[in-house]
Amino acid sequence: MIVGAGPRGVGVLERMVAGAPGMYADVLAGPGLDVHLVDPYPAGAGRIWRHAQSPLLAMNSMAADVTMWTDDSVVCDGPVAPGPSFWEWARELREHGDPVAELGPEDAAELATVTASTFPTRRLQSHYLGAVLREVLERAPAGMRVHLHRTTAESLTDDGPDQVVRLADGTILRADAVVLASGHLDSEPTPAERELGARAEELGLRYLPPEQTTDSDLSVIEPGETVLARGLGLAFIDLVVLLFEGRGGRFVPAEHPAEPGGLRYVPSGREPVLIAGSPRGATYHSKTHYQLRGGRPPLPRFLTPEVTDRFIGAGAPVDFREQVWPLMAKEIGWGWYHELFHGHPDRVAIGWDDFAARFAAAPHGSAEEAELINSVVPDPLDRLDLTALDRPLEGLHAPDLESLQGPVRERIAEDLRQHVDERHTPHLGAFVAMLSVFGETTRLAGSGVLSPRSQARDLPWWQSFFNSVASGPPGFRVRELLALSRGGHLKFLGAGMDVTLDRYGFHATSTTLAGADPVTARVLVDARLPDPSLSRTADPLLGGLLARGEAVEEILLDEDGAPLRNTGLLSVRPADGALRTAGGGVHERRFAVGPHTAVKVAGAFTRPGMNAQSLRYNDAVARAVLASLPTPTADTCSAA
Repeated sequence: MIVGAGPRGVGVLERMVAGAPGMYADVLAGPGLDVHLVDPYPAGAGRIWRHAQSPLLAMNSMAADVTMWTDDSVVCDGPVAPGPSFWEWARELREHGDPVAELGPEDAAELATVTASTFPTRRLQSHYLGAVLREVLERAPAGMRVHLHRTTAESLTDDGPDQVVRLADGTILRADAVVLASGHLDSEPTPAERELGARAEELGLRYLPPEQTTDSDLSVIEPGETVLARGLGLAFIDLVVLLFEGRGGRFVPAEHPAEPGGLRYVPSGREPVLIAGSPRGATYHSKTHYQLRGGRPPLPRFLTPEVTDRFIGAGAPVDFREQVWPLMAKEIGWGWYHELFHGHPDRVAIGWDDFAARFAAAPHGSAEEAELINSVVPDPLDRLDLTALDRPLEGLHAPDLESLQGPVRERIAEDLRQHVDERHTPHLGAFVAMLSVFGETTRLAGSGVLSPRSQARDLPWWQSFFNSVASGPPGFRVRELLALSRGGHLKFLGAGMDVTLDRYGFHATSTTLAGADPVTARVLVDARLPDPSLSRTADPLLGGLLARGEAVEEILLDEDGAPLRNTGLLSVRPADGALRTAGGGVHERRFAVGPHTAVKVAGAFTRPGMNAQSLRYNDAVARAVLASLPTPTADTCSAA
């Protein structure tokens, strides 16, 4: 059984469909195998990608950069089973199908405009994910039967060799193995969020805690009022879309000298004034709008699986900053400079082979490395600056909020330019390298060898940095933010945002505006997803497992083995997602995959041709599920 029929659950199902004939052939030829998919939202799309959401909300990936299928680049134990990417599906449907009949007139009209480099709406993505599920079901081998249940799984218990799952519609299912692919979990507010909400209500203020922005009640925000937003990631982008375009505003072309393709916002009169900040103080970096010109860099080069194996096998605590980050930084630089030297050879002073040998020999951050780069890469914009990527407002200060807006817009506009101008494709080379690095850091995090400080401080920093580079908005969204800022509808508070409250309202300051008067508003929105917490989850099935000790949260320990920090994540065996239990063991036929688990995987779908970690992990989980199933007798069938 798979609880959760969104992209992660369907991804595991696809790997089971591909792998079952080789691992379970005798059973398929006999009693067969039943697989149950349970989700209250539409199977395929799931909650996040369901069609029933605003048509204004877009993906943050280009059509050509989305696939759910393995290809020849994927290194996994299961068979490779290629299938269409989003872009290939769109072209096939447009050229040989009936888009209006399959999608409806509105989505068919969008399909007609899609190119490889456009960012489709989430509603159109829901159709692609539905098509993926239909294709998976069609590929299911004879003897494998898949059952869809449009409801919620409310409890999971053991009954002898079986696992019993009770559904909200009254159905009781018995399964041999269960996969929990629940996705982002709703959870009760933290004690600090509850206290803030209670205090705000007492003072007549309004506080919107972290949640899926598409599920927030934004009607409490009045037209024209000042609103503080804490967070500048993807949840913030959704907030902006729904508060401005969603209330009838629109964007029209308005060229600016420093911003080709710029926009002007035409207000509806129903929007608020949004003042936003975050730890970094700037929006996530724009998605790149180009392809590699120099081919995919040969990765990994520095943080290889063999290096990770040595870290894991050494036994001693590994310091992330001192031992791992230098290799990660070299890997990211390798991706950047490989693209610069191969894609833009006119902008470097020597050939790649010479540079590569000298770059590999120079330690990260050394004078030797800096001298090499400065001598052979004349333009500073062609040199990788990891500090600027991580802290975009570094060194920026202003005496007041209004004085800050121009400099912040300039930095955001320049970052946008570099992510859409093909002169700057090294950004994409660095991103590809970051994906390679992410897979190895995930292995290290799951192995338990990182020092307590590394687990508590450095891993969260790396995850945040990775998200800011890998999960940014499309360029057109950044242009919209700049237009809103120029029009005075959106103001940036800067880095190091801090909020207090009293009877006069919420008061926000930042390190960028150190010494300036605070900004006051009567509404505060925490524009982010809730922190993961199994103990505060609203999911009754997971809550029940935790209460009985059949699931545990990941606890980080110090050097003496004492608890250091509770991450709130569901603790699983890293190799295959098997659930850990309070007794210290694992449940060998109960698995979990997704952002609610301690294994971090970069996205539920991925770019084609990238040997994606998500596809490899889906395969590992699926094969573990199949291997855990008993061999049934001739008059029984197994259920997964």
